[in-house]
Amino acid sequence: MTHPVTQRPKILFYVQHLLGIGHLMRAGALARALEAGGFETLLVSGGTNVPGFVSGAARFTQLPPTRATDKFFKVLVDENDNQIDDAWKANRRDRLLEIFEAEAPDIILIEMYPFGRRQMRFEIEPLIEKARDQGEGRPLIVSSVRDILVEPDKPGRVDEMVARTRNYFDLVLIHGDPNFIAFDETFARMSEISDISSYTGYVVDPAPARDANGPGAGEVIVSTGGGAVSDDMLEAAIGARALSSLSAAPWRVLIGHNLPEATFAAYRDTAPAGITVERSRPDFPQLLANCRLSISQGGYNTVMELMAARTPAVCIPYAGGLESEQTLRCRLLADRGALEIIEPDAVNPQTVAAAADRAAAGTRAPASGLDLGGAQNSAEILKSALNRHRMA
Repeated sequence: MTHPVTQRPKILFYVQHLLGIGHLMRAGALARALEAGGFETLLVSGGTNVPGFVSGAARFTQLPPTRATDKFFKVLVDENDNQIDDAWKANRRDRLLEIFEAEAPDIILIEMYPFGRRQMRFEIEPLIEKARDQGEGRPLIVSSVRDILVEPDKPGRVDEMVARTRNYFDLVLIHGDPNFIAFDETFARMSEISDISSYTGYVVDPAPARDANGPGAGEVIVSTGGGAVSDDMLEAAIGARALSSLSAAPWRVLIGHNLPEATFAAYRDTAPAGITVERSRPDFPQLLANCRLSISQGGYNTVMELMAARTPAVCIPYAGGLESEQTLRCRLLADRGALEIIEPDAVNPQTVAAAADRAAAGTRAPASGLDLGGAQNSAEILKSALNRHRMA
């Protein structure tokens, strides 16, 4: 099937979040920028519902959801907490292929694969193969990957990544800045795919204007992302207020919807005076722009929002399971003086209070020097790549 040249090229953007919500939130920011940049964008999510998520002008469709049961991502369950089986996988694969047929996209954009999301190859590879089988006029096939990879848990995984990149993809978008950290620092065989790779800069929505009288002004904002792996950080941050020079300021603790309701209610009902505990809010970027200080787990999205807003920040990176990317990114930013970091094995109320006091000593964080134009740059790179693909 030959795709007609349309005034607004169509993108099918596949994303799967399994434990946290960061993959979906970054994909949402990118989808909104692609839509604004002239693409007709359909964001296809395979993860669980995230209250407050907004795809903007980009269209959104939900596959039957799955999630990981723990930080090692070994077991996936459906929306009823039943372990997914071959029949479930076949049904979801078929649904994804139906969406592809109906959409007839000019570009297929796949988040993380083949550098992650190996568990989803049962549907990703049939999607790519169906697209490639269209021959002349087939869609451009693109991988969207963050700046830092987690070291694979088994030998041979990197071989797979290289082979699948070369066999399946026309382009790899690396959502980072090589002047901050080059992709080959965590993917040693970058040279084997560099000819089809492009750095975009970091993907982040433009920072809202700071409002001295708006929500969060003068507050310390403690945030946990999706909330699935946040207990140590929450307990330390809540205990830090009384020890900090910011003990007179209001502290607002935002907990994601992945933390069970009973646990959330316990934090809310036992919070000391001066600390408000609530679920994550859709105006979180505005809170970050307005607040006196941010204390967070240091995920990609929150950190880049902090860099864009230049808000003083303390990061307590999550390092459970095999995760290492948050710690590395936060260490590098701490080396630049852009934030304070507390190492995962040193998290307690005393260290959080001390880091909060150091970070709050200035009114604005120093400029990070990072390229934060990744969302808009991605749109331009894809336009050029699609034009070359059509001319080939």
